[in-house]
Amino acid sequence: MKPGQDLVVAGFVGLEGVRQIARAREKELCEWFSIEYVRQMQTCSNVVLDQNPEYWKGLGATEWEMAGEGGIYTALWNLSGAYMAGFQIDLYQIPVKQETIELCERFDLDPYRLYCGNCMVLATDNGGHMVEALAQEGIVSSWIGIVKQGAAREICYGQVRRFMDRPREDELYKILKKEIQ
Repeated sequence: MKPGQDLVVAGFVGLEGVRQIARAREKELCEWFSIEYVRQMQTCSNVVLDQNPEYWKGLGATEWEMAGEGGIYTALWNLSGAYMAGFQIDLYQIPVKQETIELCERFDLDPYRLYCGNCMVLATDNGGHMVEALAQEGIVSSWIGIVKQGAAREICYGQVRRFMDRPREDELYKILKKEIQ
């Protein structure tokens, strides 16, 4: 990964966290949403991403990081930290399902800090080509930004620009801790 490269996200953010929360808080969610919609949250699907490095190299990736605990923000932090490079991303370009947005609004959670499953950040020389190649494979993806010189990790959304904070505890634990207590 080096400055000037594009960053692409493959898969949707936060889906595993959504599934777990929807299962743990089904009754409460049914007070706000239809049972069908809650069941959709409990089973929301994401394409299973190949774990073979040769697959990603063949699509043009030079480096990648699976997003899991801590969400997409932790994956971005880890990837940029490993290469001592910064980035500038457009938050609105990150693929997120409506179910994730609505569940996170209901529980005041950040979808970008929510546990992911089958979601990956990729560095590549040509993000547009990678997004096209992933679409041909049936994988939802989006160009989200660029790798930059230095250590600044910049997040843009609309006219707002801010710098990323260090990763924190996964948003999922805010809900699961309440279940245990």
